[in-house]
Amino acid sequence: MSPNRIRVLVVDDHPVLREGVAVLVSQQPELLMVGEASTGREALEQFRATRPDVTLMDIKMPDMSGIDAMIAIRQEYPDARIIVLTTYEGDVLAWRAVKAGAHAYMLKGNVRKDLADTIRAVYHGVHRIEPPIAYAALTDREIEVLTLIAAGNSNRSIATRLEINEGTAKTHVKNILAKLGTNDRTHAVTVALRRGIIQL
Repeated sequence: MSPNRIRVLVVDDHPVLREGVAVLVSQQPELLMVGEASTGREALEQFRATRPDVTLMDIKMPDMSGIDAMIAIRQEYPDARIIVLTTYEGDVLAWRAVKAGAHAYMLKGNVRKDLADTIRAVYHGVHRIEPPIAYAALTDREIEVLTLIAAGNSNRSIATRLEINEGTAKTHVKNILAKLGTNDRTHAVTVALRRGIIQL
């Protein structure tokens, strides 16, 4: 085992993705997979045990989110280099992870194409967060409106609660649907929950 190989830990609750990463890493002579984990808690344990150079971190896992796992790891190992794995370009959780100190984010669909280059870049201290995560930049007021929609409020009820007129409430709803690329209120709530824009 060459001491110059980049040691990689992969954290994802989907075995198929972990297996795919293992295959891709094995094809790169300068990379070495040293561990894998399927939960956030396992990620912390594996990080302590293997001390990887670069960690690939899924965001959504059953027991502990990737963001929480990343924060826990970086509290113990501030120099940890972490690449966030995300399913959606518009995932606000991925953006939060980057803001919390991840060095890069990668769409899972691009792992086969971009994995090796991204690992090498992050290992050498490069931050790969361009192009920016293209999540819908909802305003604070639009997020308020969306939260009220998720709670089952009508436009009239939203207007009353926020002390705005009903026409303004309708405009906010229209803008939210357009920004999220959704067709109706229910779809907007589903997308917002999935992407971490709102929480119930």
